[in-house]
Amino acid sequence: MTPDEVVRSGFRLGAKGTHTSRTIMFPELSATLDMTPSTASRDEYAAAIIDANCLGKSTAATRRLTNQRLGELYALDPQVPLFRVLRRLWEGDEAGRPLLALQCALARDPLLAATAAPVTELPPGGEFQRDAVRGALRIAVGDRLNEATLEKVIRNAAASWSQSGHLEGRTFKRRRRVNATPACVAYGLYLARLAGFRGVQLFTSGWVSVLDCTPSRARELAVEAKRIGLIDLHAVGDVVDISFTPLERVA
Repeated sequence: MTPDEVVRSGFRLGAKGTHTSRTIMFPELSATLDMTPSTASRDEYAAAIIDANCLGKSTAATRRLTNQRLGELYALDPQVPLFRVLRRLWEGDEAGRPLLALQCALARDPLLAATAAPVTELPPGGEFQRDAVRGALRIAVGDRLNEATLEKVIRNAAASWSQSGHLEGRTFKRRRRVNATPACVAYGLYLARLAGFRGVQLFTSGWVSVLDCTPSRARELAVEAKRIGLIDLHAVGDVVDISFTPLERVA
């Protein structure tokens, strides 16, 4: 895919991101999707958040800002393939929702994406390393963020990785392994395909490894995803053919 095609699919590129001020907002996303039909339009999501105040925010300004930030992280628009697939998977996989939210946010927030390696490469029980995250962010954004903003991003990223289940603890956060579901693997493979991966590379991409899945385990879960009708999969050795038509259909 060209960069324009990647953006049309729902990815957000560049050196800016929502994590200068927010986390992945998993509780807010969950409540919003609980209070809206799966066929909701972008305007209907906005109406639920701003007009109906489904999140119980105290002021109109806060409601509008929350709608904006959730839109940045997740699009909240069925016309955007990345969100449309997320919403379809969300309905049938309550256990996988924190990871599904993280995967989508990683695709739409370059700042969060920059923090992925320093977190996912930690061994189980390893302590969250602020300096490593700061270094990864500096490589990604250069001098575009001042130190105060950089510290906010680090704090928010740590909270986001806690919401997804990758970190635990309050004062000292430590790495824990997450448990992927077939839906999470299907979404990871879908995102990897959009990002340009093909064949066996789909199973080794960051979109799958962020689920703490080895390639062999990812294949097992992909077979299960095929069994429950999420994807079409044909894999023999290094020859892999995956169709995402079941996920991409327009309701």
